[in-house]
Amino acid sequence: MSALGDLFAAGDYRHHLTLRRGEPREFFQSRDPTGRVLAERMRWLALEPERYAALTAEGEPLLAEFAALCAGWGVASSATIRGLGAAMEPDFLLLSRDASGAFRLRGGALCFPTGWALEEKLGQTLDVIHGVVPGLTSALASPIQQFLNRLKPGVAYQRDNWGLAASDEFNLHPARGVPAPDLPTSPERLWLRVEHQVLMALPESGGVVFGLRIALHRLDTMVADGAAAAGLRRALTSMSPEMVAYKRLDRVRQVVISWL
Repeated sequence: MSALGDLFAAGDYRHHLTLRRGEPREFFQSRDPTGRVLAERMRWLALEPERYAALTAEGEPLLAEFAALCAGWGVASSATIRGLGAAMEPDFLLLSRDASGAFRLRGGALCFPTGWALEEKLGQTLDVIHGVVPGLTSALASPIQQFLNRLKPGVAYQRDNWGLAASDEFNLHPARGVPAPDLPTSPERLWLRVEHQVLMALPESGGVVFGLRIALHRLDTMVADGAAAAGLRRALTSMSPEMVAYKRLDRVRQVVISWL
């Protein structure tokens, strides 16, 4: 199967916690030789710093610990939330347990969000954050909590999430009002937006770092990939109406299926 084909489950669309081991250093180190990703991150952090980087008091020790790890990986920064957000290509979110044992979002730098706002979710539990995704809490809340509780330092676990976008921009913060896919359209005007994710435990604080990298694949190039096209068609055909609406694909699902 092709690399893009691996994004899609063999059966009908469903929520699944499919994870593979990786190296934290490899995920967070720079990969873009042009420097364009870092330049765009710096631009958003300079324009609206409170929107794209935030930290609670509970997140301060998590940030200090993560910044020290990053320095060992060759990612230099001022160790502030904005400084670290501008120094590395991936977005990152910092999580730790509250008194009840539930993980809460304590801070992060989220310059390239896929339709959600860091400032609105800060301090909330994962159950609340995931509650807007149809069926996710009932399907995966318990497995996610169990996985995070068992996560050991020194290794990263990676997974992928995907959607379709009508823009090749990285930053889809809801305040920007980037339009959802709509008709008329063509495969040259839609992108498969892949969110490469990583989870790693912090060794001293017991916190968790959630890293995100965005990759964009124009749909006309993907249609030529047989395995990927078949996987996307299967997912779109079997996706629930609620999930189609959440992913903002109501207007284009049928026409995309016809291309595939």
